[in-house]
Amino acid sequence: MIVSDTHPGRFMATEAAAAMDVFCRAVRQDVDGAALRATHAIYTIARGSSDAAANILSYEFMRALGVPMTSLPPSVFSLGEGVAMQDAVALVVSQSGASDDLVRSAKGAVAAGGKVFAITNQPDSPVEKVAALTVPIGAGEEVAVPATKTVIGAIAAGMALLSSVRPAYRDGALAAAKALDGLPMQHPDAAAIQPALLRARNVYVIGRDTGYGAAQEVALKLKECCAIHAEAYSSSEVLHGPVQLATNPLMVLILDNGSDVVQDSLDQAGARFRAIDCDVHRISPADIGVDELVPAAAAAVLLAMMYPIILNTALALGLNPDQPETLSKVTKTT
Repeated sequence: MIVSDTHPGRFMATEAAAAMDVFCRAVRQDVDGAALRATHAIYTIARGSSDAAANILSYEFMRALGVPMTSLPPSVFSLGEGVAMQDAVALVVSQSGASDDLVRSAKGAVAAGGKVFAITNQPDSPVEKVAALTVPIGAGEEVAVPATKTVIGAIAAGMALLSSVRPAYRDGALAAAKALDGLPMQHPDAAAIQPALLRARNVYVIGRDTGYGAAQEVALKLKECCAIHAEAYSSSEVLHGPVQLATNPLMVLILDNGSDVVQDSLDQAGARFRAIDCDVHRISPADIGVDELVPAAAAAVLLAMMYPIILNTALALGLNPDQPETLSKVTKTT
């Protein structure tokens, strides 16, 4: 679909504004994920924004299920001979469910003895036809090239899947949906963060736990919408070699999911970068009055707060975030 330049950003704005409504619907759906109870490992297969959503979910699933969950490169199946998948689940996350490499990966995982679960937004997609179970995102059509409501919806769909096998987790997921239903996502410091992005030559987006997956998505959006060089790091890794980049002008955006266990790590990273005169900004769901969210929901809130800031930064740079010059809605990869 060709997006008009008449009102740049209008599709992304509308879709980002709908993201938390999509989240609340998707997280409340009933799912039969019984096969997760018997699995010994979960492998996520995704690219781009979907891979960031999968990263967020992996922390939540490992915490609740006590089994390893990690990203598997699609090329293992699409270009290679695959890997053994007995007693494992492949969780394919894809808005379109149509990328050739993901379809090949889903088929390869089944052929290798695994079960395929899918999180998609497109009913009857090629990936869904291969999957034993599909959890729909239910976001409706998404026109802007940068995915927003489908990313946040994918997080919620994964939370619904996890809820189906862990009732205690379901309680927390539903509590998050209740707290977030209808809540405005405008960050109070947006007026300071946007000028900082406009000044920035390089941006580090830092998180920990589910905040790291959110950092991956925010860094990706800064690249594709604003053509700003941005990289995501865990706060546990950034103080190694990457801190050297701070010898050049550097903006640091810290995404805090509010979990007690990540505070020391984020505090240490923030203090170190401030000490070497970086422009440091930190956001958290508590900034808009919500706390004690399950960590995946907190990551979704971080994204929902950042999407409008990224949109407005792109517009201030004279760019149309609905249709970045070199990108298309469905990326064909092998």
